[in-house]
Amino acid sequence: MVCNAATGRAKTANAMPARYRLSPDGPEFSRIAYGTWRLMEGAHGPAEILDRFKACVDAGVTTIDTAEIYGLYAVEEAIGNALALEPSFRSRIEIATKCGIYLPCPAFPSVRSHHYDATAARIVESAEKSLRLLRTDRIDLLMVHRPDWFTAADETAEGLNSLLRSGKVLAVGASNFNTHQVELLNSRLDRPLAVNQIEFSLLHTDPMEDGTLDQCQRLRIHPMAWSPLGGGRLFAGGDPSAGRLQKAAAELSGKYSGASLDQLACAWVLAHPSRPVAVIGTNNTARIQAAAAASGIELGREDFFALWSAAKGRPIP
Repeated sequence: MVCNAATGRAKTANAMPARYRLSPDGPEFSRIAYGTWRLMEGAHGPAEILDRFKACVDAGVTTIDTAEIYGLYAVEEAIGNALALEPSFRSRIEIATKCGIYLPCPAFPSVRSHHYDATAARIVESAEKSLRLLRTDRIDLLMVHRPDWFTAADETAEGLNSLLRSGKVLAVGASNFNTHQVELLNSRLDRPLAVNQIEFSLLHTDPMEDGTLDQCQRLRIHPMAWSPLGGGRLFAGGDPSAGRLQKAAAELSGKYSGASLDQLACAWVLAHPSRPVAVIGTNNTARIQAAAAASGIELGREDFFALWSAAKGRPIP
């Protein structure tokens, strides 16, 4: 589905989603990434997971986003078991993972309370574990999952710099950092952060207003947007914002070749001038394919603002 930017009209096409280099010297990722935070919901064996990854790649979604903590520290191993079935498939995807969040659970029996840890030793240990569990010799992007308020930036940078020098990690990034935290960590790194992965959707527009996406443009990095569909809130009954967006999307659908609410919401995220990578988190192959098609929708200017107004329940200022 491709849209004429001048008219805002869409037409069907066989074009694959575009790819972005996250930053001037960062990795190249697909415009839509497959997020695996829900991978363990339901019974999903290695063969089924591998088939889903192949469906993603067939749709042009080559970036797999995961994290040490996902599935209570079980998702990375599940991904590795899937990739072990066909080792050559690793060359067709990019893997982004995150580290630094710890909570009491069987995987970490000595942990007594939920905390963050972005010390150099912990980052390196986490990356080595991720490499082993993912059964890969490199991580395309390693992100600090949350800012660790108890650790100095020099300490965090030491771990990230060490991994970059080793070649085991090809690029490093932040996740859920504010603008000041990005600037501070960048000042200590040998190579700048390739990305800031943030929550961004029609139902969470804070990054447009608090300077986060402005900073991304200044640094010439493409942010990664998690929960681009508002964590499913878009489809929930009883949410006034979702209800207004459902109505607005129905009115715009015909203009964009019958695009669904989730496709228009995803296209809205992709349309921001910082050109985010949208991280989708569904286990439904059809919805993955629908999200991939959304990358071909180029919203017209008035429609972008119309969806914003519907989400807020008021006209723009």
